[in-house]
Amino acid sequence: MQFGLGVSAHIKNWEIIQYAEALGYDRAWVGDSQMIWSDCYAVLALAAQATSRIEIGTGVAITGTRIAPVTAHSIASIAELAPGRTFLGLGTGHTAMRVMGQNPMRAKAFREYLRVVRALLDGEAVDYTYDGHTREIQFLHRERRFINLDQRIPIYVAANGPKALEAAGEFSDGLMTVGGEPDVFKPKLEGVARGAAKAGRTLPDDFHTAFIGSSCVLGPHDKLTDERVIDETGAWIGCELHFYYEVWKDNGMNDALIPDHFKPIWPDYLARVASMSLPENARFRQIHDGHLVYLQPEERKYVTPEAIRAGVLVGEPDEIIEHVKRLEAGGVKEIALWPPMDCERKVLKDFAQHVMPAFR
Repeated sequence: MQFGLGVSAHIKNWEIIQYAEALGYDRAWVGDSQMIWSDCYAVLALAAQATSRIEIGTGVAITGTRIAPVTAHSIASIAELAPGRTFLGLGTGHTAMRVMGQNPMRAKAFREYLRVVRALLDGEAVDYTYDGHTREIQFLHRERRFINLDQRIPIYVAANGPKALEAAGEFSDGLMTVGGEPDVFKPKLEGVARGAAKAGRTLPDDFHTAFIGSSCVLGPHDKLTDERVIDETGAWIGCELHFYYEVWKDNGMNDALIPDHFKPIWPDYLARVASMSLPENARFRQIHDGHLVYLQPEERKYVTPEAIRAGVLVGEPDEIIEHVKRLEAGGVKEIALWPPMDCERKVLKDFAQHVMPAFR
C-alpha cells in the first residue's frame, strides 16, 4: 500500500509537499481548478525543486481548461525538473468546469484527449484536431531539454462513469477515484478492464489504483461530534455533499442517487441552496465555495457522524489500519488524503505516525 496527499494548489504552499515527503508519503496530487486555486504547474515546479523522492503530479488536471498539447507539454516540463517521479492525473472537471457554470467534458471528447496526450508523452507523432482542422503534431527540440520524455510519465485517470472508466482502460496507467470500499471499487475496475479488452490491451500488473479521501485519527475518548473531528473532516464531507448535489441535479433530481448518510439532511440542504443569495444561474459560485480548502460555516451541521463514517478513514489507529487492509484486499494500491488546509499538517502527521508504519 502506498500513501499520498491531495494538495489544494496554493502557490506558497509547496512546503506541504516537502513536509509530506519528510513524513514518508509516496505521492502528491496537486489540484487543478482555475477559479479557486493557484496554477497547479507552478506549484509543481516549486515542489520539484524542494523535494527529491516523492512523486509529484496533477490531482487531477482538467481536460476542459487546457488543450491536450498544452497539458502534455506542461507535465513534461515538470518532468525535466523531477525526472522519473512525475505523473499526470487527468479528469473531466467536476469542480473546475462547474465553478465556471459549465459541464464536465463529455466521454467521447475525453477519450480523444487521452489518446492525444498519451501519444505526445510517448514522443510520438499524432493526429490532432483543433477548430475543425486535423494535423499531425509532435514535440520538437527535445534534445534542448525544454521538456523531458525520457522516463515514461504515467497517466492516472479520475473516473466514475462507465465510458470514462473504459477510456481509462484503453489509455491510462492507473485509476484515481473516490468511494474506495471494495463493493464500490470492484465494479469500477471491471469497467476499466472492459475498456482495455475493447482496445486489445491487457492491463499490466502495476496498473495503479488510488482512492482519494481524508482521515481523522481518534483517541480513546474522542467522539465524532467533537469540534476537532469536524474541523479535520468537514471540508471533505462538504465536497462530497456538493458533488452529490450536482449529480442529483444533472440526473433529473433523482433522490435515489443520494447516499444514505446524506438522506436525513438532504431536504435541509436543498432549502439552503434555494436560499442562497445569488440567482440560480450563478449559484455554483456559492455551492462550491471552500472546495476542499475549508468547510462553509453554514454547512457544519451537515457533517454528521454518519457522513464522517461513510466518507472518511476515521477511528482509533487499529480501526483505520483494518479499514486500509480491507481496501488493499479490494484492489486499492494507494490511499491519498486530502485534509482541509487549516489542518493539513496535523492530519498528515497523525496518519503517518499511527497508520502508515503498519504497512512499511
